[in-house]
Amino acid sequence: MYAVQMRKLLVPALMLALISILPAQEKPAAPPAAPTNLKVLKLPPGADIQQIMRTFTAGLGVQCSHCHVQGNNASDENPKKEIARQMIKMTQEINGKFHDGKLRVSCYTCHRGEAEPKTAPEPKAAQ
Repeated sequence: MYAVQMRKLLVPALMLALISILPAQEKPAAPPAAPTNLKVLKLPPGADIQQIMRTFTAGLGVQCSHCHVQGNNASDENPKKEIARQMIKMTQEINGKFHDGKLRVSCYTCHRGEAEPKTAPEPKAAQ
């Protein structure tokens, strides 16, 4: 009799313990909002704007706030955003001259991970 009563208490207690340690089913993340105020970037359908922006930040070695107003990516208040648009146009024009469709020039081509572009190689150390 005692064993039956213990089972009636232990089984629900164990089930509750298991439920509490199992990860809750996560809701799928909502897709990011569609970008606004794109004046130069022409995105193909399904393009990942965040991945494109990550290539810019890697190419220039900067964070998003270098060109964007924090919390308002659509804002044009940061003058560096207009410079970025001019640079994007420049690379688009250069790449457009090659008819094979390959990316020949990017931010990294000149910037090499620095905010200011490299215009000449670093001098070699004297030996």
